[in-house]
Amino acid sequence: MNANIINKKQIMNGMDLFSQINDEEVKIVFFDPQYRGILDKMKYGNEGVSRGKKRSSLMQMDENTIIEFLREIERILSKSGYLFLWVDKFHLIEGIQAWFKGTSLETVDMITWNKEKMGMGYRTRRKSEYLVILQKLPRLAKSTWSIHNIPDVWNEKIDNKIHTHQKPLELQKQLILATTNENDFVCDPASGSYSVFNACKALNRNFVGCDIEFGDKI
Repeated sequence: MNANIINKKQIMNGMDLFSQINDEEVKIVFFDPQYRGILDKMKYGNEGVSRGKKRSSLMQMDENTIIEFLREIERILSKSGYLFLWVDKFHLIEGIQAWFKGTSLETVDMITWNKEKMGMGYRTRRKSEYLVILQKLPRLAKSTWSIHNIPDVWNEKIDNKIHTHQKPLELQKQLILATTNENDFVCDPASGSYSVFNACKALNRNFVGCDIEFGDKI
């Protein structure tokens, strides 16, 4: 592990971050891709426009980029380590298993995050997001997961958001506590609001992460 990337907010491409991390060096990874598909689905028949507004200015990842990230995530994850992958409802319905073909990552659980506020939508308004939990082989439970009262529907409202895709801090804390020990490495290669970084600071875990657009200013 390059010491210069530990416990810092930095603007960097996630692939450049991975190149500085050794094989099987990270205990868990949080990954929130900026999906191209969800914006395509929510055009409401208006090319390039959603509810009268221009499409998101955040950089989106195509499917090949997501798969490339997942291959590197598998490489840096320790044996039996966990990947927490945020997935929108359209990918959840249409399937993501092809992304993991040929890897040692297996789906073991899922959490629905009830954001306790109404979001975008035309036919129905989005109120939830989905966290798919994958584990690198060998698949183990008792020795890798220490908290057993985390519900599969998590209620947490975020007030005063600083990033469009900010994720629930308290849920991330519980998942970190359940799957890591103090000083373990936690990775987030698309950090956004750096909520994982803040959770790591509070729990005395080592954070390695970056965002292609946001760094120390967020």
